[in-house]
Amino acid sequence: MQQLDATDLKILSAMCRHPKASAVALATELGLSRNTVQARLARIETGEALLPFEQRVNPAALGFGLVSFVNIHVRQRMLHSIVEQLRTIPEIVEAHGVTGSADILARVVAASAEELFRVNGQILDIAGVERADTSLSMAELIPHRTLPLMELGLGNTPGSN
Repeated sequence: MQQLDATDLKILSAMCRHPKASAVALATELGLSRNTVQARLARIETGEALLPFEQRVNPAALGFGLVSFVNIHVRQRMLHSIVEQLRTIPEIVEAHGVTGSADILARVVAASAEELFRVNGQILDIAGVERADTSLSMAELIPHRTLPLMELGLGNTPGSN
């Protein structure tokens, strides 16, 4: 994973504030040359600093407005096989190996409570899954964000710009 320097962070912060800005507009705003901005963006795009575009698509716009978090308890020896089978369930949009009482934390989206029930059944049907505890998201209180982290990296107080 490439480390971003202050110039990279300034460019990315400006892009977060003005996502449709051209390289010329970003360069003007930041007091950099167009070539510098374009070269930095090209380097950032080929590294691992930017997540895939699909992560910007809101599942609710696709008809999957119900969000839940499922703590999955598994037999550790079967973890690889379980993860491969979880990948086949489209409603699982994200999963993490975690510490604590559960082994996997999955973010699951569904069109309805009935569909969520069906997905939970699919998870429980996987060999090696011992239990799944589901928490329904009532509201997204803080959406995914990285701009405050960029501001910290630049030595700014988040939200001070």
